[in-house]
Amino acid sequence: MSRILTIGEPMALFAAEQEGSLEDAERFSRFIAGAEVNFSIGMARLGHQVTYITQLGLDPFGRNIHKFLQDNNIDTTYINYEPTLITGMQWKQRVTSGDPEVFSARKNSAASHMDKGIIKKIKWTEYDHLHLTGIPPALSGSCRELVFQMMKEAKENDLQVSFDPNLRPGLWTDTHEMAHVINELACQADIIFPGVAEGRQLTGRTDVLDIAAYYHEAGVPFVVQKLGAEGAFTSCADGSHFYTEGFPVKKVIDTVGAGDGFAVGVVSGMLEGLELEASIARGAAIGALAVMSPGDNDGLPTREELTDFLSREAIG
Repeated sequence: MSRILTIGEPMALFAAEQEGSLEDAERFSRFIAGAEVNFSIGMARLGHQVTYITQLGLDPFGRNIHKFLQDNNIDTTYINYEPTLITGMQWKQRVTSGDPEVFSARKNSAASHMDKGIIKKIKWTEYDHLHLTGIPPALSGSCRELVFQMMKEAKENDLQVSFDPNLRPGLWTDTHEMAHVINELACQADIIFPGVAEGRQLTGRTDVLDIAAYYHEAGVPFVVQKLGAEGAFTSCADGSHFYTEGFPVKKVIDTVGAGDGFAVGVVSGMLEGLELEASIARGAAIGALAVMSPGDNDGLPTREELTDFLSREAIG
């Protein structure tokens, strides 16, 4: 299996147990949140080796996150602790449809103080793939420099790079700067995963073909646009493109993490040598499984669970 490197900010997540606004919620269940955490767990459950880079506060939540990652077979060699800062936290509304309200307390968190020094010990020859998102560059100037340096070193060492914009406008002071930074990173990747709304915001174009062309013109080989329940639109630099239908879902519990699960399916499929169409279909399957669970990552399947789900859908 492949060896994967990623970086992000894991957070303690408190999910409301009853429906209604966060303002009125009284009871919460604790999970671990973070786009890159979700991606890491999904890849590890499929048998890939994942190393997760971050910085945690020396507090109960940071120690719990560290243990959680290790319990999920994720390598934590490059995790640092910052004793004077706290681990980020997040609260999430319970809903029966649509996206939940989310409130985050991550300003001046331990992860936001990461800088380029954190990657000096990385042995790039030990990895095959780097997965990045647009979240760490939004945390601080030093995090932004760190992510650009990781992109640079990954390309110099011939790692395949995937990039999910994961736009978080609330973390940016200027949306024009957000689009500029995210596009600069996206255009250096081998495969990108913008949601169609994100693609429109980042490129100023509305049609999926035009959005894809924007990135192909910059040299991106594969552009996979997430269309939610409708599936995905994939475009290749050679001009080929196709739609992939979404899998039917009996009941949507929580949509958070579905896009990360989709990226898990596509990246794992490509690294395992599956045909592109099969890799995208795997992504759609894992995305469907993700929305049927309350946590951000507890619905991500093992290889056996994924095979069983795909077999049931084929029979159906």
